[in-house]
Amino acid sequence: MNDGGAVGIGVARLDAADKVTGGARYVDDLKRAGMLHAAVATSPLAHARIRGYRIDAARAVSGVKAVLIGPDLPQNRVGNFIKDETTLAHGKVRYVGEPVAAVAATSLQAARLAAQLIELDYEELPSALSIESALAEEAPLIHEELASYVAVKPGKSRGNIVWDVLMAEGDVDSAWSKCDVIVEGEFRTQAQHHAYLEPNGVLADIDANGRLTIWSSCQSVFHVQQRVAEELGIPMSRVRALVPRVGGGFGGKHATNLQTIAAALALKTHRPVKLVLSRSQDFEMQRSRHPARLRMRTGAMRDGTIVARDTEVVLDGGAYADESPAVVSFAALMSRGPYLIPNVRCRGIAVYTNKLRAGAYRGFGNPQVTFAGESQIDELAGRLGMDPVELRLKNMMRAGDRWFGGQSVTRCRAAECLKAVAEAARAAPALPVRTGRKRAFGYAAATHICGMMGVGASVQLKADGTVALATGVVDIGQGSDTVLTQICAEALQLPIESVSFGSPDTDISPYNWKTAGSRITYMAGRAVAGAAGQVRDKILEHAAEMLECAPADLELRPGGRVGIVGVSGKEITFQMVAGRSLYRVGGPIIGTHSLVYDGERFDPKRATVEFSAFDNPGVYTFGALAVEVEVDTITGKVEVRRAWSAHDVGRAINPLSVEGQIQGAVVQGLGYALSEEMIWDDDGRLANPTLAEYALPGLADVPEEIVPIIVEDPEPTGPFGARGVGEIPLVGVAAAVANAVAAATAARIRQLPLTPERVLEAMAD
Repeated sequence: MNDGGAVGIGVARLDAADKVTGGARYVDDLKRAGMLHAAVATSPLAHARIRGYRIDAARAVSGVKAVLIGPDLPQNRVGNFIKDETTLAHGKVRYVGEPVAAVAATSLQAARLAAQLIELDYEELPSALSIESALAEEAPLIHEELASYVAVKPGKSRGNIVWDVLMAEGDVDSAWSKCDVIVEGEFRTQAQHHAYLEPNGVLADIDANGRLTIWSSCQSVFHVQQRVAEELGIPMSRVRALVPRVGGGFGGKHATNLQTIAAALALKTHRPVKLVLSRSQDFEMQRSRHPARLRMRTGAMRDGTIVARDTEVVLDGGAYADESPAVVSFAALMSRGPYLIPNVRCRGIAVYTNKLRAGAYRGFGNPQVTFAGESQIDELAGRLGMDPVELRLKNMMRAGDRWFGGQSVTRCRAAECLKAVAEAARAAPALPVRTGRKRAFGYAAATHICGMMGVGASVQLKADGTVALATGVVDIGQGSDTVLTQICAEALQLPIESVSFGSPDTDISPYNWKTAGSRITYMAGRAVAGAAGQVRDKILEHAAEMLECAPADLELRPGGRVGIVGVSGKEITFQMVAGRSLYRVGGPIIGTHSLVYDGERFDPKRATVEFSAFDNPGVYTFGALAVEVEVDTITGKVEVRRAWSAHDVGRAINPLSVEGQIQGAVVQGLGYALSEEMIWDDDGRLANPTLAEYALPGLADVPEEIVPIIVEDPEPTGPFGARGVGEIPLVGVAAAVANAVAAATAARIRQLPLTPERVLEAMAD
């Protein structure tokens, strides 16, 4: 048992035993009396007008209790930035896999059979399946009513353009004359599936008063509550959202239309309804990482000083806006990379296409621009005859510099991270060289953010001196329950075992925006520390009266005790304080704290920022990666033998968890770099919608070593100095691998993934 000192130690996750023993319960494990099973019918066409429905055959299937089609539902459009999507397709379908109808039946087999029997009369329309076809003059309009949609924030939408953002600083056009070397090129990145272990699922129940209770695999119970209420046109008070264990998310499980489909079926049948997607439906219906086309130009002086960068980012947003405005805005913000480049411009565009909608995915637009930007740093180094690490260090941001947009960067250990991975890679024992292989190191530096939006927490002292912690944070596998418990325990000098953590529930949990943006440790941690601080102060006030001294003379001691500073022996316990507050004076001791991210906004005097989806995204974080890559010159296969990944986390609340985040992100980044790609055929149908066809990295593809390096420089505004680390270790992986391949083969590949075919073709060129 640990008596205090909860922060900075490697703690096993609180849910570890539950998961490894099989005791953890996910959506598909849940059952309710009288529960129905649901299935969804989806569009077989990429773009078509709906002229009619034939559902009699589905209704006739034994066990079917309800069939739901678009016209049965309120036509309330929803969306985080542009309200362009309905629960079920209404009027038109815009991608293959879009839900058009749903069935509830007494068995899953009956529901799936009935869904297959639903037929729609379609008028097929021309489709746009790529960025180029969507932007062409003759392109079909995917959303003819775009001008009438409600935009949550002013944007620049038109035609098939979802969002158009511009960020600029300095004078890019005149800066090229100062450059001795200029590199430019076009880069392409692909759609990547989130590949969470658990497909999306939901169980909706309804009580005698018609109030809905929804359990779902999600990243925010509050988003679920808000979206279901908005789509069904009912008050949020009529929807309660909860979450069981979640089998991964990575950005793909913020509120979807599944929750509303199940809720609508529950309302129609007055019975509980469970809807869990098959793996192939999850692939076809949910979200992907944004494919991108990037055009970038970077110029430097002969001594290596980088003078200018000009970038155009075009993202394929798919059929609905979803998170595209934020992703393209963030891509623009990250286009400078972790470097002091005085003249920078980035125009970012997200376009509608007739494909699965793209949304948030670990890295949030940053891996795309970092692939281009870090590739060009190596290209510049080659042209200048400089070591690529030294060129990066020469231009690297330091503490006290300002970000692209003018925000202060008070802490920055980017250079230390890069030096750490370079030194570790160069000091590593040499691996034996295999016949027919070429080997080289590749490097990338990266930056990201943690912060954003609102969050709250409450801490309550219990009668026995233990405490109950409540937040609305959903742990999707990253270990946030454990980290937030550690923060609470540290603030009150309690053993971790003395803190209980409440499961998110919209009826009782303090609000949290969602698990995203590497924000939970930093943002929710601040809320937890603030709430625990209030409890501490109230405990000290009670203890001061009990010990007949001033609160300032008291201190918390490990194990739930209060004593007089400098005096040993004379102390009281939290249990004694709780007894006084509960039964004699003052009432229950409860601390609450809430906040919205309060950092600096963009400086309009320093930078031009037009139509960004946000203006103060968070605290900046920095990291670097080195990889050792081997290329088979016969087959073109790229193998990453070793990787070193260093990140400034402010302070590691749980070093064991930080190391796991780094290692997991590197593996996920290797999938993005080398093999993963969602491929659509000429009719807009996903050609590889199963894990058998989609090339996830397997055990044989994981490097022999992934060495996590934790760099600490406490963040003044963070809980016990912490910053987030969830996303940044993935951001530079593809760039580092591409740089290593180029160093080994002299082949610069500007399209992901780096498949053997592309590597061989580049080597031949």
